[in-house]
Amino acid sequence: MRLSYFPLALVGLLVIASTLGAQATYPRMTSVEPGTAKAGEEVTVAGQNLEKANIAEVYLSDGEKDLKVVLTEQTATVVKFKVPDAMKPGRFSLVVLTTTKPAKLIDQPVKLTVE
Repeated sequence: MRLSYFPLALVGLLVIASTLGAQATYPRMTSVEPGTAKAGEEVTVAGQNLEKANIAEVYLSDGEKDLKVVLTEQTATVVKFKVPDAMKPGRFSLVVLTTTKPAKLIDQPVKLTVE
């Protein structure tokens, strides 16, 4: 009778493992240097899973408007971009658009202040 639970337990473990594996590929930004920048200056963002396979686009958001940034460098642990000339001063969240199907916009736990 104990063996009849084995296939069910195995399926449950496989579902959990696949769920955890899928979550591990979501990008996570952990720091922005410098924390304050002017339009035209380059910013370096550090984190995990930041490579092109996981991130389609990066935005600066004030909560109402999102402005796409042009990435100048992108690796698994670093993303670099120049603050767009059109940026007005303020404090902005970084938001990533994932490459997953369906794509997801994910607010990151880091902020950039534009002077």
